[in-house]
Formats: sequence, C-alpha cells, structure tokens
Amino acid sequence: MSQDRTATLERKTKETTVALTLCLDGRGEYDISTGVPFFDHMLSHVAKHGLVDLNIKAAGDTEVDYHHIVEDVGLVLGEGLSEALGDKAAIVRYGSAIVPMDEALVMAALDLSGRPHLEYGLTIPREKTGKFDTELGEVFFGALTANLKGTLHLVQLAGANSHHILEAAFKAFGLVIRQAVSTDPRRHGVPSTKGTL
Repeated sequence: MSQDRTATLERKTKETTVALTLCLDGRGEYDISTGVPFFDHMLSHVAKHGLVDLNIKAAGDTEVDYHHIVEDVGLVLGEGLSEALGDKAAIVRYGSAIVPMDEALVMAALDLSGRPHLEYGLTIPREKTGKFDTELGEVFFGALTANLKGTLHLVQLAGANSHHILEAAFKAFGLVIRQAVSTDPRRHGVPSTKGTL
C-alpha cells in the first residue's frame, strides 16, 4: 500500500490532554490509558477488532466526572481516523456488523460519507457500570462521528446488562471500521459517484 495510513495527534485544553497515534493497517495492538478503566477496556475492543494499532494517553479533570475525557478522546480518535484515511481512495467505505455479547446483541453500520451523523439506538438499563456513566457511550460516539465525518448507526437488538450492551457496541464499531477502511484493489479513486467523500 503506497499511502502511509497513520495519524499522530494531540489535543490540549484546560480540561484535558489527549495524545494519540494510530495505524489503520495494523494488527490490533494497543496501549491505552485515559484514567477511566472501563473506557480503556472499551477502546481496546475498537483496536483489537478493528485491527487498528492504537496508542492513547489522556489525562484530565476526572475528579469532576468522566465527561470531558470521554468526549475529547472521541474527538481526537475521530480526527485521527479521518486523517489516516487521507483522500479515501480505493476504500470500501461501508461496514456493518451484528455482535452478540451474552444476552446483548448490537448492530452497527458505518458509511464514511463525509457527512457526520450518529443514530444512537442503545437503551442502557443502568445509569452506571462500575464508576462509568453509561450515557457517556452516546457522548463518545457523537464526538467521534463528528470528527470522523461519517454516518454511524448503532441499534440494540437485545440486551439487559449495561456492560454487555456497551461492549457489544464498541466491538461492533471496531468491526465496521475494519471493513470500511479496507481497500479494494479493483477500485480506482473514491467510492462515490460524486467523485468526493
């Protein structure tokens, strides 16, 4: 592959610092530390199932709550994925997956369309899993899709356990990223009749 599909980014605000490196054509290796253990666990699934090598170091005002760190990691990850994609030439563009996690079942569908949109159809029964506010799942995916500039649908087909539902969603996202960023040697240019994404 001629294009080096990697990104290195850093975001600093008064609330958080996020440093990220990623490689789309990786092996699913990761080194993630955000100060939010459950979130680290979820992000590891994105790397492992997306075959994206991912290094994230983040720190922030977690003594307030986890909102800022989760949102800012989402923003940086979305921007990093977008940057690594470059002009999107020869990518598959679309991805879809249905992932079971015990009783939970979540479908994800992704279009790297250049148009940011999130349809978040997860119904999380508990407000927290451990110390993690479950509403932050939507915060993360919203921030990520805004900077990835793609359309992501997450649909919960079954599930009663909050941890399982979120984990199925993060795994499904990893799988759809893997599909959508893959390249097709038969394709020349971007996969759009408009000629741009």
